[in-house]
Formats: sequence, structure tokens, C-alpha cells
Amino acid sequence: MPRKLFKKFLPSHESIKQNRYVACLGPRIQHHNLWHLNRRGVAGGVAAGLFAGLIPGSNPVQFLAASLLAVTFRVNLPIAVAVTLYSNPLTIVPLYFAAFKLGQLALLQGGGELPSVALALEGKGFREWIPTAFEWLASVGKPLLVGLPLLAIILAFVGYFAVVWAWRIHVMWAWRKRQLRRAHQAPR
Repeated sequence: MPRKLFKKFLPSHESIKQNRYVACLGPRIQHHNLWHLNRRGVAGGVAAGLFAGLIPGSNPVQFLAASLLAVTFRVNLPIAVAVTLYSNPLTIVPLYFAAFKLGQLALLQGGGELPSVALALEGKGFREWIPTAFEWLASVGKPLLVGLPLLAIILAFVGYFAVVWAWRIHVMWAWRKRQLRRAHQAPR
């Protein structure tokens, strides 16, 4: 079971309480649910990570947001932080395009195409990329501002219920497998 595999890498509750860096953050970060692998905690961690992964900014900003969401809702903290990595340089353009289109749909706008970031960055030096990227973000305007939170909420809901559903299917499958094994081992 994947739970046993992940449990090897997660710190124990006692080691978290004894860690001096975690102890200085207070008892909220030491809550048992933040480090425990159960259906609700993992599903909530996935939802928090999917939501925080679309927050504009670099990974540390997304890690901090996922951590704050995990502590607030008392869901699995390591899972929440790890899931934010789905938004990376390879996936961010399709995610932002989907958010832009979703924003257009929500605002009942049509026909507007997303300005190409590649054209805006063409011929620019590395130092000019960041201001040019911000100008590009400003040019896409309202649809992206509406679409990003909508896409984040949709991904969080889908992620949460997908984990709950997959966890339930896995438990039912393991239970049936155990039942069949017991039936074959029973004396006749």
C-alpha cells in the first residue's frame, strides 16, 4: 500500500514535537493531523496544494501558501507542499491558458486570444524577462484575474474528491482481496 511507503519518509509525531525549529513555531504546527496519513488529511493536502500551486509567484510563495492552508484546515502538510510542484515551467503556460479561457467563459467574453508570451520575450536578455513577463500578465487582464482563482478552486475540488474516491476504491479492493484470501485458507 502506498501509505506504508510514504510513512517511511514522514517524520513521527514525537520527532516533530522534539524538533527545535518546529517547536519555535508553536503548537499549531505540531498538530497530529498535519503529519498523519489518512483519507481526509491526504485529500485535503492535495486540495490545498492544487489551490496554492496556481498562486502567481515562485515556489517558496506557493509552499508558504500551501503550508498556511494545511495548518488552517489541519490537513497533511508535506502532501500540500509537495503537490504545489505541479505548476512548474513546463505546465505553467497551459495552466494559465486554461485559466484565461475559463475567465473569458465566466465573464461571458469571447474571441479574445491570449497574447503570446514567447513574442514578448523574443530578443530580450535575461534581465529583461521578468519585467516583460509582468507586462504580459498585465496585458491579459480581467479574464486571467477571474480565471486563476476559479481554476484553483476547481482543481482543489477535483483533487479532493479524486483522492477520496481513489482511497475508497483502494480500501474496498484490499478488503475484497483479504476476504478472498481468508475464504481460500479456511478449512473445509
